Amino acid sequence: MSASNQALRQDPEKPAIFVPQAGMPGPIAVPSLSTVAPVPAVGALRVPSLRVMPLEPLNPMRRFARVPTHAVGVFPEHREYPRASLRLPLRLRGVNGRAEDFPITLVTRDISSSGVFFLCPRKLALETQIELEVVLISRPMGRGNVVIVSKARVTRIEPAAMPGWFGIAASFDELEFDRDDNIPSHQFGV
Repeated sequence: MSASNQALRQDPEKPAIFVPQAGMPGPIAVPSLSTVAPVPAVGALRVPSLRVMPLEPLNPMRRFARVPTHAVGVFPEHREYPRASLRLPLRLRGVNGRAEDFPITLVTRDISSSGVFFLCPRKLALETQIELEVVLISRPMGRGNVVIVSKARVTRIEPAAMPGWFGIAASFDELEFDRDDNIPSHQFGV
């Protein structure tokens, strides 16, 4: 065994002693024992100095992110139909049977098979009948879009974090899926 390897070898009964060898640098500064963390006793629980914290809150509301609710197993919960946290374009087309002059496009916060929650710059009264259009699949050039067209009623209103906006929960009364299949036919010339 070489001299440098012998210097590295340590007998468990003897404390390690630094013996300088020829060609080695001089004394090395060693931190005092007061700055070194105490060694826990054998069998004592060791608390790590760094902890990994979860990204999600410990008790989050049960939601799905970008997953259709019919495609996943769902644990029992109080809601009859679980919600999917999806940001989908929503167009408010009518309120109380009156078509909007300029339908505004909003974004859903979550959606289920029985209703939708979205933010709106208008306060709508409870039980107000509304007509919605939610784009489920958006294709380039507007060809092949899949849209939910629904008559719904407002079931809950809550103030939003943004002043002048409101969170609107609506329950679907009539639900219809519409698909734009008007894909132009291509003519192949001779």
